[in-house]
Amino acid sequence: MSNIGKYRVLIVEDERLARNELIAMLAEFDCIEVVGVAEDVPSAMECIKNQSPDIIFLDIQMPGESGLDLLEKIDFSGHVVFVTAFDEYAIRAFEVNAFDYLLKPVSPQRLQTTINRVRDGIELHDGKKELHYDDRLFLMVGNHMRFFKIAEIICILAVGDYSKVVLATGTSGLVLKTMTEWEKRLPSNCFSRVHKSTIINMEFVERVEKWMNYSYLIYLKGIKEPVTLSRRYARQLKERMK
Repeated sequence: MSNIGKYRVLIVEDERLARNELIAMLAEFDCIEVVGVAEDVPSAMECIKNQSPDIIFLDIQMPGESGLDLLEKIDFSGHVVFVTAFDEYAIRAFEVNAFDYLLKPVSPQRLQTTINRVRDGIELHDGKKELHYDDRLFLMVGNHMRFFKIAEIICILAVGDYSKVVLATGTSGLVLKTMTEWEKRLPSNCFSRVHKSTIINMEFVERVEKWMNYSYLIYLKGIKEPVTLSRRYARQLKERMK
């Protein structure tokens, strides 16, 4: 937020009319300052570097690289509001935990709701929807927003109030989500809870070995140390691996 108490906004939109309409609507809010507009990914990256916006209103479908491509190229710890004319993309944006999404043409009332959410720090979530294996997540990992594919997750480990997401890319990070939240959202045909503190991606299982007290060790591709399959979850996992 700027030192004059306003949220610094970047609009990334390739359609001139849509850009101008959004600029005009945002001008009605005293707490908003539009510090830049961009019509493609390269110009957006330059503007983010130079202007340090607090909020990005991001079009998903653009010529060349998409808004989703932009998120993979930047470290951004502010809010992202997806803007799209395609309802199916809006739904996906919602499910990958964007701060909010707006359908074109953007209505003043719906924009007001988004700005209110920004002011109040209320993010848009729906814990009832199960994600798909080919979906992507856009989450606060450590101190930055990160964009990654669900299929890249090897396992998730409980770390106090946080969870550690371990990816096939060799990276990992802490996310403010509980194991229960993950278990509800991740596709149940691919991910399994194997311990009170561990969820694994079944696609990365190399082998399972007996251990002690009727528990097992699970060796996962890309991870040196095995994870424990507790007695509580063993029968459930055996059934799934038949």
